Amino acid sequence: MNPGAMIDTSSRHIPRRFFLENFGFGLGQVALTSLLGVPAAGAAVTTGQLNPLTPQLTHFPGRAKRVIFLFMGGGPSQLELFDNKPTLAKYDGQTVSDDILRDQQLPFIDRDAALMASPVRFTRHGQCGAELSEFWTHLPQVVDDIAIVKSVHTEAFNHAPAQIFLNTGHLQLGKPSLGAWVTYGLGSESEDLPAYVVMDSGGGLSGGAAIFGSGFLPSLYQGVQFRSQGEPVLFTASPPGYDRALQRDSLDLINRLNARRFNLHGDPEIATRINAYEMAFRMQISAPKLIDFSQESPHTLAMYGAQPGKRSFANSCLLARRLVERGVRFVHCIHQRWDHHGNVVGGCRNQVRKTDQAATALLRDLKQRGLLDETLVIWGGEFGRTPMVENNPALGRSRGRDHHPNAFTMWFAGGGIRGGQTIGKTDELGYHVVEDPVHVHDLQATMLHLLGMDHTRLTFRYQGRDFRLTDVGGQLVEKLLG
Repeated sequence: MNPGAMIDTSSRHIPRRFFLENFGFGLGQVALTSLLGVPAAGAAVTTGQLNPLTPQLTHFPGRAKRVIFLFMGGGPSQLELFDNKPTLAKYDGQTVSDDILRDQQLPFIDRDAALMASPVRFTRHGQCGAELSEFWTHLPQVVDDIAIVKSVHTEAFNHAPAQIFLNTGHLQLGKPSLGAWVTYGLGSESEDLPAYVVMDSGGGLSGGAAIFGSGFLPSLYQGVQFRSQGEPVLFTASPPGYDRALQRDSLDLINRLNARRFNLHGDPEIATRINAYEMAFRMQISAPKLIDFSQESPHTLAMYGAQPGKRSFANSCLLARRLVERGVRFVHCIHQRWDHHGNVVGGCRNQVRKTDQAATALLRDLKQRGLLDETLVIWGGEFGRTPMVENNPALGRSRGRDHHPNAFTMWFAGGGIRGGQTIGKTDELGYHVVEDPVHVHDLQATMLHLLGMDHTRLTFRYQGRDFRLTDVGGQLVEKLLG
């Protein structure tokens, strides 16, 4: 039993020795020591008992067991992809009224920037009749499985803070990421791979490693970066002449010393270190097998557009499926190429061409393997783009769009999501949300709910305060729930 499902999980970080010396014995001690994964009666801890990633019971039965987040860094333009605004054609080239722009912050364009209609055609697809732009040639195949939310809004209008806010729930650095909170709350179902895996198909991240970090949680919960070519995880291979038996003997000695230290101080980072050594040892066998696509059929490789040994979004999506099959709890597939301050139409067309097939194949593959019902798939970036044009000859920009936190689009599938629907609506220009507003904290609360966790109860005490992913906000998006 995981007492974290019944009591405040913030107590996980209290050192065992501190508790034993200050509070004695009783039910409270049993609950705390169980949370820490150490014996309740003060017995010596062995290395086999130091595993905070043991699967945990949840606050209530969840629909999803794992998450794949297809993070489209840079801010995809909803106006070229999902949110059709024919009224923009009527006002193309005209400036926006002061009433609409009152109190608005525009990073790179002037307040008198003209409106720009999108030349992209939109068509309805599936039984649900969802509108998608002509750029999507594969996504229409699964449109009845996804829920499109057109009314997402955030509090940050520049990339780094917006990426950090979407992925950690806070604008400041140093807070745990989505994947860290999920693995902290649920543990892991895999013994041979990390609980939280990160893959980047190129482009760099404005928010940096903070978007998959553990923040003030023990570092055990941070994302582990995988590569789709070469050595899957850096620094796990043994040097020449250092065989597996010698490595095992060395690790056993180091782990015994670390376990003794943990008994003295109860520092969770010692447990992290022990688990990291053991995981690296096991991954020397499991990780190369993971990225070996030779076991995949030619049909599957063609469906994703995957090419073994290549760094691509397609390979990341195929690896994501292989990871969740093996019990990994949270997979972060990052594609940072959506920042189109110039040529937004051509830019979106190019990025859809690189990501559409693989994202669609991932949903189809998960579904045919019986994994989609228990896997929550999320697609989206940190914000959207303005309906006004960005032209800046000095920077070589024309026919682009600026950052837009007020209204953007994300989609969701599997894991308890009610697919085949579109939620939310923006005004006729696509500037403000006018129906079913969904804040970033609402999405985070809903994700945790689908995993069986109450976002108000999944907390961690740090510097005298109980922190949570959703800070002091967050409401369930009931319409998303199946």
